[in-house]
Amino acid sequence: MTVETGMRGSATLVVEQSDTAAAMKSGDVDVLGTPRLIALCEEATMTALIGALDDDHCSIGMRIRVDHLQPTPIGAAVTADAVLDKIDGRRLTFTVSVSDSGGLVAAGKITRAVVDRSTFLDKCCSA
Repeated sequence: MTVETGMRGSATLVVEQSDTAAAMKSGDVDVLGTPRLIALCEEATMTALIGALDDDHCSIGMRIRVDHLQPTPIGAAVTADAVLDKIDGRRLTFTVSVSDSGGLVAAGKITRAVVDRSTFLDKCCSA
């Protein structure tokens, strides 16, 4: 496992009807919904970690603090960028920002935890 601060990832999306607040039931307007924006940010953090974790480990979402600052309409491209800023044991904290052609759409922090894949799945999936 080779995880280092400064690792970067990004993810881009062209907003479709299914990505809107109205479609996701998180609002009633046809602009990029916050749940979809958060998923795009998480995708960017995962992209930053490609090749860094061995097959026995994975990262899981732990904390999300994001301010959604402006709307993005259907048809617009939006890009999330993530930078690994802090490593605290198993916790990885990323700074995320999201932009479209109009500028900054969202900004915040996402913390992921590195876990043993089998142990995690055994704990969550066995009853």
